[in-house]
Amino acid sequence: MARKSVLLAEDEDGIAIALEYLIAREGYDTRRVADGQSALDAMEEAPPDLVVLDVMLPHRSGYEICQIIRRTEELKGVKVLMMTARGGEVERRKGLALGADAFLTKPFATADLKAQIRALLGGEGGCINDSG
Repeated sequence: MARKSVLLAEDEDGIAIALEYLIAREGYDTRRVADGQSALDAMEEAPPDLVVLDVMLPHRSGYEICQIIRRTEELKGVKVLMMTARGGEVERRKGLALGADAFLTKPFATADLKAQIRALLGGEGGCINDSG
């Protein structure tokens, strides 16, 4: 069985490096892009099983990317985990309303991220919508 793939869309290098390492250590094939347009290009090239999507990205926002994913037939099966440093309930609700499968607020515990990814990709049930 092929390994599940994760596309990480995060423009802050420090965060991206840590998340990429963490996701790869969990056994997923991981690709990283630093802006919204690159995320769309990467998904067109090879749709991932999951997109870990920062809300605030250059060129196209995470919200816009999430909407495009949900409108595109070839990407409808892609799971979306949105994350943002803006911790408000409005941002979380907006992301989920636009079709995100889950939403985490930065900073979050690495255990929460790992559990969320496993829940979305591994079918382990349960949904952590926010690290609270």
